[in-house]
This record gives sequence, structure tokens and C-alpha cells, in this order.
Amino acid sequence: METVYIVDDEKIIRDGLKFIIDWEELGFEICGEAGNGEEALEGILRFSPTITMMDIKMPGLSGLEIIRQAREQGYVGRFIILSGYSDFAYAREAMKYDVNFYLTKPIDENELTKAVTEILSSVMEERSIESRNEILRKKSKREIIKDIVSEQADLDTLDLKEMGLDANVYRIVAYESFDVQDPSKLPYQFSDLFMAANKGDELFEQFEYKHINCLLLKGSLAIEKLKRFIAHYDDEPEKGSPLDTLFIAYGCEVSSIVEISRSFDQACSLIHRRFFCGQGQHVLGCDDLPSFRHDPVKLEKNKAGVYGKKLIGFIQAFNRRKVAEELYALEEYLFNVSDDISHVKIFLTDIYLQVKDTLTHNYPSAALPFESNTEIIGFVETRNYLYEIIGYFSNEFEKVMSSIGNSSRDSVMDDILYYIDHNYHTNLRLETISSLFGYNSSYLGKIFNKAVGESFNTYADKVRISKAQELLKHNDLKIYEVAEKVGYKNVDYFHKKFRKYVGQSPVEYRKSLNVEVEEG
Repeated sequence: METVYIVDDEKIIRDGLKFIIDWEELGFEICGEAGNGEEALEGILRFSPTITMMDIKMPGLSGLEIIRQAREQGYVGRFIILSGYSDFAYAREAMKYDVNFYLTKPIDENELTKAVTEILSSVMEERSIESRNEILRKKSKREIIKDIVSEQADLDTLDLKEMGLDANVYRIVAYESFDVQDPSKLPYQFSDLFMAANKGDELFEQFEYKHINCLLLKGSLAIEKLKRFIAHYDDEPEKGSPLDTLFIAYGCEVSSIVEISRSFDQACSLIHRRFFCGQGQHVLGCDDLPSFRHDPVKLEKNKAGVYGKKLIGFIQAFNRRKVAEELYALEEYLFNVSDDISHVKIFLTDIYLQVKDTLTHNYPSAALPFESNTEIIGFVETRNYLYEIIGYFSNEFEKVMSSIGNSSRDSVMDDILYYIDHNYHTNLRLETISSLFGYNSSYLGKIFNKAVGESFNTYADKVRISKAQELLKHNDLKIYEVAEKVGYKNVDYFHKKFRKYVGQSPVEYRKSLNVEVEEG
């Protein structure tokens, strides 16, 4: 509601003015009154009424002097001058101070109503124009800020001080909903929370660019207040609180408006890297960016094979510590790559499917608890965070280790022999086995010989030749195919080893089997 302030040295007139018209119906309320010039000036400056009705002749300060001083001290309301004189010299003088209505006593009700109505209409019109202009100014500033962060602005033509953008330091803060399913749905604007904490918006500018909500912090005070605000996130925010609904990322501090684009790029990059956040993490800062900003690291497809092979080995060795270490190393590697998250997920899927395919092949008789390829791909694709996928891998690999052998064996040698029996077709080497089980290769060779009664290589060869004998019972495989299936890439070397342990060549052995079958 609008306000009116009544000034007259006669109380009876002041009381009459309160009731001469229905102020409330016209949209006004009486905010105060005064009976002398000094009191009137103090009330005008304190209440800043929409309309001041004032007698031109006042004890102390005159009406004209009150108007002059009020204007000089910033009062922008309307004056209605009242006088018992029909001397319009006062009116002409008053016009210098933007006084539009001069009414003579006794006051005519209709004239006063008309004056008040016209003033209200004029005030509303001005406010509407000011509101539109303010919107245009803010919009114009936001567009200029967008040009600045995109390095499109002609900074030489901008008066930063006049625009309120002059500061000794800047920082960009980007934010979105903590709900990754719909990050654009913001129950609370970070700008509103930050404004509430800072009692105004002079410390920052709000804008949206590339579909990302941002704040441009201006000055050391704003940045210090951000640090204190972020401190609330040191512990996970209370569920359902305003802080719990937001994810915030901030770029580096920069000392020049020219460098704002760097802070903006960092904040945006961090928003897109939420995939690498820990559980319940609400904030990422510029210190959380990997080094690829200056030296990009791209995913190497062959790395998936390397990680997969190591995990397969550690799983078969029941080496849970090494499985955990390898998953951690995988997480660290992925954190530092610059590829799109979709490519990271494909990389992870490749590793898992490699583990699944190899172990399913190595343990055909075991009921391994792997899900279907479709389910695996769907799970990885729909996860919002890397820690969810790594946790899934860890849990599934634990189930597999429990399925393929007795993980509570007292002797690690049993696990080593079990590993050989199921991986004879690979390039088995003592050095590889020792690293899987956490031994020095020389030491493992000694304890293997002592425990089994023969060297590692001899035992591995015997397992391979035994498997070859099984395969040679079938006529559907050629000799070189049998050699490959039991881990010998060189067929001549296979012949040599076969004759050493069986006493005859693979061909002779197969013929002898056929003769025995025919004779039997």
C-alpha cells in the first residue's frame, strides 16, 4: 500500500486531512504527521512517503525550504502544497522542486481526490518503466557476462565500474540439482541461498550459459563468503535441507576480468565430472581437476585388456587384496582421462565382459554367478557414478572367487595348482604366477619344487600334455589345433614335449588309441 505524510502547523487541519477522503479506498495509508518544519523534514526522510501533503507556511523551516532540503537528500516522493493564500508565486517557486499540485485552503474533496489519483497513476507508470528498465539492464549485463566468459566481449569498450563488474578478484561458481536424474530441476537456487547469506546481491552476478546456472563472484569478500558457505558441506548436508538439493562446482580465482573464461571452463568441466565424485559428495573445486587440463590423457583401448588380464589372474589366485588394488588403480587411471563419460563406461564394460568370458571359458563346470551381457551393459550404462560401478565389480568378483574354489584353503600352494589346472592353455610363466600370488619368482620356484616334488615348468608341461591326451581321443582336431588349445604355439615344441612325457608322438598316440579301440 502507498503512504501519505501530513504536514501542517494546525492539528485540526491535520486531523481533517486524514478524513476528508477515503485514503484506504484510494490505496493509501497515513504513515505519519508533523506540526513544524524540522519535524516534517525528519519524517519525510525517515518514512519516504509516496505523497507529502504540506502547508507552505510552516514554523521553523518553510515549506519551500523543507522541499528543497528533502530533494537534495534524495527524497523522490510527490508533494501536494497547501496554502491559504491565492498567491501562485509560491507555486512557481515550488515547481522548481518537482511539485505538481498546489491546492488552496479550504481543501476541496474532489480536487484532492483528483490530485491523489493522478499522482498514484503517475507513480505506478514510473515504477513500471523503472522495472522494465531494470530488467533490461540486468539482461544486458547478463549478456555481456556471457560474452566475457566466452571471450567474445570487447573489454576496451566496457565501463566495468559503471556496470558493477569492477573487482580485484573473480571466481565462477556453477551449480545444478543434486538429483542427477534431473539436474535442471532446482528446488532451490544457489543464488538465493548465497544472497540470503550475504544480505544482498552486490557480491555476485547470476547468469546461465550453455544450460549451466552460474554465479560470477566479485571481490575478496564474496570469495571468502563462498569458502565459509562451502564449509557447510564438509560433512554431508542434512537430508532434505536446501544444501542437500544442490551440487556445486567452482573454478579458480582470477585477478582479471579477462581470465574469467578460465574459471568458467573449470567450473563447467567439474559439473560434467560428477561421475567421479564420491558417495554423497556435493562439491567439486578447481583443485579436484586432473592434470589433463594441460596435458590431455586419452583412453587407450589396449588398457582395457591389460586391466582385464590382471583382474582375471588375481581372481583365479583368490588374491582379494590385489583385486582391490587393481580396481583402485583402474579408478585412478579413469579419473585422469579426458574422454567423454560414455566412452569411460564402454571401457569399463569391455573389462568386465573380458573377465566374464575368460573365467566362463576356464571354469566351464562351475556355476559362475555372472549376469547376462545385456544386464551387465545396462547396469554400467545407467550408473551415475564411477564408485557404483567399481563397487559392483568388487562384489561380483568376490562372488566369482567363492564359486570357482575354496577361498579358505590353508595352503596357497593348492590355489597355485588350481590356477595352473585352469589356465594351462595360457602363456604360463613362473614370473606371472608369482606376481599374482604376491611372491618373489625365485622364492616361489623353490617352495613349489619342495611342495610338489618337481619344477614349476615340469608340472605345467605335464598338465598340458595330460590335457592334450584327452583332446587327441577325438578326431575332430588337427595336431596343431591340439597344441594351441593346451598352450603350445609352436607345434614342433609340442611334439618334443609330448614325446618326452608320453614316449611317442601325438600322431602315434592317436593311432594307438584307435588301434586299442578297434581291438577292444
